[in-house]
Amino acid sequence: MKLLRPCLGALFAVGLFFAPTTSEAAGVRVGLGADYWIDDSAAFNFTLGVETRITGPLSVGARFGAALITDGNDVGIPLDIILRANLARNRIYIEGMAGPWLVFGRGDDDVFRAHAAFGFGLQGKAASIGIEVGYLSPNPIIGLRLGYKF
Repeated sequence: MKLLRPCLGALFAVGLFFAPTTSEAAGVRVGLGADYWIDDSAAFNFTLGVETRITGPLSVGARFGAALITDGNDVGIPLDIILRANLARNRIYIEGMAGPWLVFGRGDDDVFRAHAAFGFGLQGKAASIGIEVGYLSPNPIIGLRLGYKF
């Protein structure tokens, strides 16, 4: 209990360090994805994401949506936290994401699936295209992403 106050103070100080110096509006991104869930199935997803810049080229956000897994026509709900870096005058992006995916109808009791991935690609002023490589429990996943930022 005695360590709680110093830890909270340190977290607050780190938060102030990464806070934007100017007012930044949150951006909304709509995405479409086509994935191959290795040794399992294909998956198609539609996501809606919200992101805000934290410092320089870094932004943080979250995405959620709906997924259709073709083997058995199962449905899922992807929920991810995203850390994104826009590089080379905002023409290239790299991002890391992680979070649970809820997958219904797979015939087992495991509805929650762990998801972690790394993505990279090209982006224009609003549209982006890229590749995402990662893991969706219990197998690796690789896919193509299209996005549009409002």
